[in-house]
Amino acid sequence: KYKEWLFSLGDAAVSPANPPKDTRTVHPDATVIPGGTTSMSGYTIIEVGSMETALGFAKTCPFLEIGGSLEVSELMQMPA
Repeated sequence: KYKEWLFSLGDAAVSPANPPKDTRTVHPDATVIPGGTTSMSGYTIIEVGSMETALGFAKTCPFLEIGGSLEVSELMQMPA
């Protein structure tokens, strides 16, 4: 179902299904520990015209059917 959902996003999915691997956390004192501080299991970058459209896509993700949750954020354009 998840692959079908990703396919349904069409050209909006500019970077689909990116699972993190081998996460490390770097602290202010430069120590590095294995693992992360969040439980994120992956991300997909989509390009749409509004937050409402992005939320509409998220609401149809099959990950929600198995008790998962999704966070939707807007990426900020950084100046050149």
